[in-house]
Amino acid sequence: MGEEEESLKEIRECLKLDQDHKECHTHYKKVKKLNKQLTAAQDMINEGDYTGAISKLQSALKTETREPKIVVKINSRLCLSTKQASQATECIRTCSLVLERESQDIEALTNRAECHILNEDFEAAIKDYQTAAGVSDSKHVQEGLRRAEKLLKLSKKRDYYKILGVPRNADKSQINKAYRKLAREFHPDKFTDETEKAEAEKKFIDLAAAKEVLTDDEKRQQFDNGEDPLDPETEQGRNFHQHFRGGGFNFPGGGNGQQFFFKFG
Repeated sequence: MGEEEESLKEIRECLKLDQDHKECHTHYKKVKKLNKQLTAAQDMINEGDYTGAISKLQSALKTETREPKIVVKINSRLCLSTKQASQATECIRTCSLVLERESQDIEALTNRAECHILNEDFEAAIKDYQTAAGVSDSKHVQEGLRRAEKLLKLSKKRDYYKILGVPRNADKSQINKAYRKLAREFHPDKFTDETEKAEAEKKFIDLAAAKEVLTDDEKRQQFDNGEDPLDPETEQGRNFHQHFRGGGFNFPGGGNGQQFFFKFG
């Protein structure tokens, strides 16, 4: 725990000289409490319990409010924990607090970049990764920068998360729920006007593509890395799009087992 352990040693020496020294005694209790909170938070981080770690670290910030080095250390761990917990807004806030004092902190820069990606602010993510790349040429930073650049380029094309209206950290149940709702709404068989029907067909194909990618772990990972697995220029993408051009598409209408079918063209 570094500074906290050193402080405890110094205060113990003070109390050896004068057990009734009020200032030493008060400070000892505070530092001991802080050390316990930070140790517990680090244990939770090591175990992957980031929500628990966030709670402990927030308590630690209430225990120590004035010592800059300690406050930065706590916020640095909050920056990591909130990123891991996909709390993008809080992550950006705490990482920014660290960077106000340590502008070239690689971990804070890369963590904030990842949270900008969660918020789909790819330009801000690129900026953070570029700053980090100016400090370190590590593989982790270079890969992050390339991924953010690919995601920005991809976002100007087809964004499967936006098509379904779900966040980037949505789980499969959220994705399937959003797909079923929108697929019922835009199913071409519901439209009689030819223009509206053509628009619905295009929307429906996009919805099917989004579900195809985001409910498949491998394809979703490809997309999150800045590659569109259903890009028509790839074999996988061509096969998907040929499926629709082949003449029709079955859609499970929901819990009642109803099937819709329609022809294209």
